[in-house]
Amino acid sequence: MGLFSKKKKETKSCCCGDNCTPAAMKQAEAAKTASGIKVLGLGCAKCNALEKAIREALAELGMDTTIDHVTDFAQIAAYGVMTTPALVVDGKVVSYGKVLGKDEAKSIIQKARADT
Repeated sequence: MGLFSKKKKETKSCCCGDNCTPAAMKQAEAAKTASGIKVLGLGCAKCNALEKAIREALAELGMDTTIDHVTDFAQIAAYGVMTTPALVVDGKVVSYGKVLGKDEAKSIIQKARADT
């Protein structure tokens, strides 16, 4: 009979495999507020293609901005991104889930920098 059986114990699991320690999450949240351009992704071909397009766009715009490639899943999750590659400009996610072309990246960067 299943009426009086024990309840199954619920297990809570984090999206990153329980690697979200308070210190790791604090560090990830602090990294979100830093200005600059970040490419979020685990280092696949699409993430590298996005980074290349961003570099070309910045060169055409004459901007000497460093690009950080974030591969740590906890930091990526802190941005609320579940689909990579993603582009972050000055702490704001402006694109995710697709590889941008150079011209598209240029316009997105210009728009994001104009809004700040």
